[in-house]
Amino acid sequence: MRRHVLIILWLGVATNANAEDAHPLFQSDEVLKAVLTAPIAQAYDQRSQEVRLYIPGQWTYIDDDGQAKRLEVSIRTRGNFRREYCASPPLQLNFKKWQGKETLFAGQDKLKVVAPCRSGAKFRQYVILEYLAYRTLEILTDYSFKTRLLRLTYVDSEEKLDPWTDIVFVIEDDSDVAKRLGLERLKIPEIKFDELDPEKTALAELFQFLIANNDYSVLRGADGEDCCHNVEVMVGEDPDGPRIPIPFDFDMSGLVNATYAAPPSHLPIRDVRFPYYTGLCQPPGVLDETIAHVNSKREEIIALFSNLKELDPKTRSTALKKVENFFNVINTPQRRKRELDDHCRGEKLLEEMLNPTKDPT
Repeated sequence: MRRHVLIILWLGVATNANAEDAHPLFQSDEVLKAVLTAPIAQAYDQRSQEVRLYIPGQWTYIDDDGQAKRLEVSIRTRGNFRREYCASPPLQLNFKKWQGKETLFAGQDKLKVVAPCRSGAKFRQYVILEYLAYRTLEILTDYSFKTRLLRLTYVDSEEKLDPWTDIVFVIEDDSDVAKRLGLERLKIPEIKFDELDPEKTALAELFQFLIANNDYSVLRGADGEDCCHNVEVMVGEDPDGPRIPIPFDFDMSGLVNATYAAPPSHLPIRDVRFPYYTGLCQPPGVLDETIAHVNSKREEIIALFSNLKELDPKTRSTALKKVENFFNVINTPQRRKRELDDHCRGEKLLEEMLNPTKDPT
């Protein structure tokens, strides 16, 4: 019982602490109107280059009083798969911190923009669904990236592209996440099983199951990259303390169900729409308490999907069915055992961690 209370208290603190420390941009859920004026076609032309230069432009947004505010910004393409695949590759915005004082962008330096990969309503819905994935994790814990939805108009200053407007969102910079949470970012090649924080890892991986995402790892990075794949790893004041995984990048999830998404080849599924749990096995009680915490946020999560007006009715209905199926799995003993408990990875490593071999000397 004492362990039950302690974990619930920890999860509650993780959900509410430090929210006031977020920059002004992320303190509202209202859709922000903005205009990016820059040599956008020139930035897109650099997509295949290993070294991509920032190109100067102008950022204009409408503040709460309906007034236009202008800031200098530089842009370049970013990402891996989407940078190469998308007709409109994702951008990174680079602001000058000093110029944003007394504005909504106070404290902002670099911001990732997630935008429709291609033209059309279907790809706009993909963006909104990925935004909802980020927002769902925000509901579950402060160990997450904050986001803000924008209605962004693109204006190519060299007139090589016609202007267009899309629904996009921006993501809190990882350095700001670390500062907000009082953590340090880690750049390491891999993580050992027993170095991970059990509670925070269990919550991150149960969330990945909720959105049917397997395009991540909490143990290692992609080939040639630091740990971990689509997970930012952070640590507290003690550099040898538990590693905290903070997930990002959810376009390959079954929740989004993008046309280009496919599950990892080693899994026994061939469609991202089918959730398949690949979370690590956890000490006794950890997953139980994580499920209890997620259950306590059920109505808030459902309300998030139900009330976002940018989601079209058909997409909303499909997404809500996926969310309800997740809650059915975690609350039905037979389904939980079959789809969660029996699929956890690292059972032998967990046993070794809980029952370390004594040194004969």
